[in-house]
Amino acid sequence: MKSDNIRGLLQPHEPNTALHPVMLSGRQVEHRDAEAVIIGGMVLDIHATPSIHANPGTTTPGKVYYVQGGVARNVAECMSKLGAKPFMISALGFDMAGNLLLEQWKTAGLSTEGILKDKDIETPVVCNIFDVNGEVAAGVASVEALEKYLTPDWILRYRSTLHSAPVLMVDANLSLPSLETSCKTAADMGCPVWFEPVSVTKSRRISSIAKYVTFASPNEDELIAMANALSGSDKFRPLKENHKKDNLSAGSLFQILKPAVLVLLEKGIKVVLVTLGSNGVFLCSKGGPSCFKTPVAKTNRSGFSGQLYKAVMQNFPPNCYSGFSEFDRSNRLFAVHLPSLPASVVRLTGAGDCLVGGTLTSICAGLDIMQSVSVGIAVAKAAVE
Repeated sequence: MKSDNIRGLLQPHEPNTALHPVMLSGRQVEHRDAEAVIIGGMVLDIHATPSIHANPGTTTPGKVYYVQGGVARNVAECMSKLGAKPFMISALGFDMAGNLLLEQWKTAGLSTEGILKDKDIETPVVCNIFDVNGEVAAGVASVEALEKYLTPDWILRYRSTLHSAPVLMVDANLSLPSLETSCKTAADMGCPVWFEPVSVTKSRRISSIAKYVTFASPNEDELIAMANALSGSDKFRPLKENHKKDNLSAGSLFQILKPAVLVLLEKGIKVVLVTLGSNGVFLCSKGGPSCFKTPVAKTNRSGFSGQLYKAVMQNFPPNCYSGFSEFDRSNRLFAVHLPSLPASVVRLTGAGDCLVGGTLTSICAGLDIMQSVSVGIAVAKAAVE
């Protein structure tokens, strides 16, 4: 995959955004096809970064930023900046945080119909305090409203929207009943389901919905937690406890993670996308190499989808990837390593969500999963730069 091939699809839109609308032949493409449904958190993130080493018990000079966040919201915003119009189902309050998030959503031209708004809701807020090196030193998350108000009844109001959606993405901020309702409803309608784990703790919620899930996108630690939850054991250990990841080749790293990947696949998940940060992704499924070459979503390939499909097919011909592939005939596990693209990193925040957003946008355009993930990697590169 060549980075220049995708650069023509990503053009500047506004200086402070991580992603940009898809541009084909120098003009922005309007998206008029069936839309993805995204269910999960819209969160206001407060980032506090000191300019000198902080002392306990007193204030420290630095910078405080308000950032629109939440995994589901981030993915949906990424898709909108690529020209799509995802349908968001979430919950916000009539408070300062909710007003900020809702105003930004309206400004982006996205539908607010599926966003529950109520005076009793405390909009989800996460406050992170960083050290002078940019690492999180402490944080407080107030996100209980998502589980309390984003109920199965609210989600089922939009059953008809799910029926026409090419794909559903849920994040693990949902309560177990809401996750089950969302995933089962979509699966019953033949709509592919994408599960985004959010965190190590919340990733374990996969145990009740695995049989409905088409795609899951954990990082290495979330993969281990999901495998333990699905196997009802604690036999898989975090990578850092037994191995120094920096010293491992991609092939060696895959062999270590392979047993955990197999657990997810054997429990019914069709495709496992293990995100590896700067090392790219492992794309894994049961079946032969052809399992990644069939479009997942039903689209008419007209309008935006047709133009994106044509552009990517021209730039990403079949088998256009580097890295390694492996087919284990004993358990029919097929895996491909897609490396990340070299990038001049400005910030890493949101790169994983942008990878998912770029992949989902491409799936909705009728691309196969290999092509879609290739686009997602290029979008993540644009985000960090």
